[in-house]
Amino acid sequence: MPHSPAPLALAIVSAGTSDPSSTRLLTDRVAQKAMSILDDQGLAVTTRVIELGTLAVDMAKAIVSGLRSHRLERAIEVLAAADGVITGTPVHTAGMSGLFKSFLDLLDDDLVIAKPTLLSMTGGTSRHALVVEDQVRPMFAYLRALTTPASIFAAPDDWSPPELGRRISRAATELTALMAGRVGNTITDQAWSGYQHRFDGEATRAERKPDHGDFDTALMRLAAGGGWPPAQRDGTQT
Repeated sequence: MPHSPAPLALAIVSAGTSDPSSTRLLTDRVAQKAMSILDDQGLAVTTRVIELGTLAVDMAKAIVSGLRSHRLERAIEVLAAADGVITGTPVHTAGMSGLFKSFLDLLDDDLVIAKPTLLSMTGGTSRHALVVEDQVRPMFAYLRALTTPASIFAAPDDWSPPELGRRISRAATELTALMAGRVGNTITDQAWSGYQHRFDGEATRAERKPDHGDFDTALMRLAAGGGWPPAQRDGTQT
């Protein structure tokens, strides 16, 4: 019997900090619609949520010291393994959340190459509606993600009218079409091969260091802070 394809992985990155968070509510609505579309196509999907609010201290320490906590490493691994991404950030002072920008600053430049990504944003007034296009989309263009043509912005007045649902449906349809295209890796292969990449980076396609080698030589022990081994009686080194 033919094996069923592995479920597609959908990652949700939410920078909302309130409880409940309008940003998280929006990303959840988009994710539910995307899952429904994929299910209609016979494609299984799993979802993982990266709540940046719970990682705020970890990110601050990583930015200052360069050392990442296990929780932060795990969140980045979830993003690296995703077949599609839904991002959500609130508007703060006419710009994207500092929490959201800090997370992007910590990512390997290769991490989201050709990764289907839907951009969403929430704000207190519709006057912020263009921030997602003016600030967030250029950031993901720099990271070489495959962003959907449609983005979503939701102000308080947008939650009741049906227009928000139509925008969510349109954007989710675009995201799922790009995710389904990754099943055969055609889009990813062509996009990945068009760039130079960091060796041993965090992207799933990154070229890795060998997992073998003799690290117990005298030179390697010295490099690790040990002492130079004493000479044996026959003059050889151990």
